[in-house]
Amino acid sequence: MVRRWHKTEIELLRGDITEMATDAIVNAANEHLAHGAGVAGAIVRKGGRIIQDESNAWVRTRGRVPTGSAAITTGGALKARYVIHAVGPVMGSGEEERKLRDATIASLRLADAHGLTSIAFPAISTGVFGCPMELCARAMLSAVRDYVAGATGLRRIVFCLWDENALAVFSSQLEALIPQPGEEFPPPH
Repeated sequence: MVRRWHKTEIELLRGDITEMATDAIVNAANEHLAHGAGVAGAIVRKGGRIIQDESNAWVRTRGRVPTGSAAITTGGALKARYVIHAVGPVMGSGEEERKLRDATIASLRLADAHGLTSIAFPAISTGVFGCPMELCARAMLSAVRDYVAGATGLRRIVFCLWDENALAVFSSQLEALIPQPGEEFPPPH
């Protein structure tokens, strides 16, 4: 599914984020940028140890990456030139939706700061951090919708989702948040 919002295409697809050829892919990270399991582990296995080494250097020189923010490293052997490490919330920590929005916007800002035109996101915080897919989809897609309404060089934003359930949830939220041309937004509740 693809929707155009202002000058940016927002695309949903099912796949392996480590195979994306976008300028950057986003890693669902923890505050210490320790990439052991889930999306983070897959990115380091595919992209090489350099991604973990650069993450370690980031934390050593700048400190931990707080929830709702992001850091950037090169992409190592990945097709993507960069990995943006976005720190989403752990379910039950409070203000999860705001923190997911913040992590998404921090990632988009880093991409713009590095002159990137394309980025691919996973469903941040839905793995071991336990956030519900619906909350994640609503927070991330509304953050993207609002961000690209302003000045940005990003022309393609992909949500690369691991399974059919995630794709269905994100598709439903995208339809609700960004209507196709000629459709009207649903009335507020």
